[in-house]
Amino acid sequence: MKSYTIKEINEIVKGELVGDTNHQITGPEQLDKAGSNHITFIVSRKYGKLWGNSKACSAVIDEKLNIEPGENRAFIKVKNAELAMVKILEIFDPGPPQFDFEIHPAATVHESATIGNGCKIGAGCYVGVDVVLGDGVVLYPNVTVLDEVKIGNGTIIWPGTVIRERCEIGHFCIIHTNTSIGADGFGFTPREDGQGLVKIPQIGNVIIGNSVEIGANTCIDRGKFSSTIIGDGCKIDNLIQIAHNCELGRSVIVAATTGIAGGAKIGDGAMIGGGVSIKEQTVIHPGAAVGAGSGVMNDIPAGKIVLGYPATDSRETLKMWLALRKLGKEYGTK
Repeated sequence: MKSYTIKEINEIVKGELVGDTNHQITGPEQLDKAGSNHITFIVSRKYGKLWGNSKACSAVIDEKLNIEPGENRAFIKVKNAELAMVKILEIFDPGPPQFDFEIHPAATVHESATIGNGCKIGAGCYVGVDVVLGDGVVLYPNVTVLDEVKIGNGTIIWPGTVIRERCEIGHFCIIHTNTSIGADGFGFTPREDGQGLVKIPQIGNVIIGNSVEIGANTCIDRGKFSSTIIGDGCKIDNLIQIAHNCELGRSVIVAATTGIAGGAKIGDGAMIGGGVSIKEQTVIHPGAAVGAGSGVMNDIPAGKIVLGYPATDSRETLKMWLALRKLGKEYGTK
């Protein structure tokens, strides 16, 4: 088991040490679950009030907080507790699952595939015709990579993921379990005789940029023609649907259970909350933010914050909710 003194951890995060403790620190933990050998994190006054009841021997805290650690307890004061937490989690990380073989005997790799240096391919994987894997690509067990897919250096793909034909994935991406990249878009049109529906062929692909992370059970559909595009640095949560021919710019953040309809465009640095619905062909301009549970029906200007169903200026929506609450109270008293 890894363990560190509080002074060793302080050397890593480069904060200001307040107090001291003789406990060896064996891991990080949240305030209410921490034991005497844990370090925890206090990022606001709200959590600072809980310190007295915590059993943790130490905490990383925001330097603006004015609280004392207590006997045989210590604080590391830092400018950004969240970033310090990242460094501490990294040193206690037990590491990823190990491979006994670089290419497992139970994997199927087509002879035409190009496999870069240091790649690891787990049991049950399928790598199809003319696939190109860059250096250091990791395919955990039961990943399917179909024909002509290109995957950049250092990308990690977790079990159960399917990457359909002709899709392209950049360098240093992380794709979590059971994700679907490049399935057919949802395209149908009524038959001329009105008897049923005709499936519209989806002949495009998905292009994913560099340093993108995609959460578990997310689906990104291929373009009807051309490409569905996910820009560099995007972070996409679990259980998200991104439909055909959507385009996400750089460093877009999308929280869980959001659905983005076909052809929508989301600009650089936009933030989409959980459970959002975005209408087809909508444009969300750079730096805009959409609150959780909202329904986006119209374009959103750059930097605008919207909320509600339908989504409008967040301040107007909050005023409306407040008025409705007051109205409800008045009605309830009659």
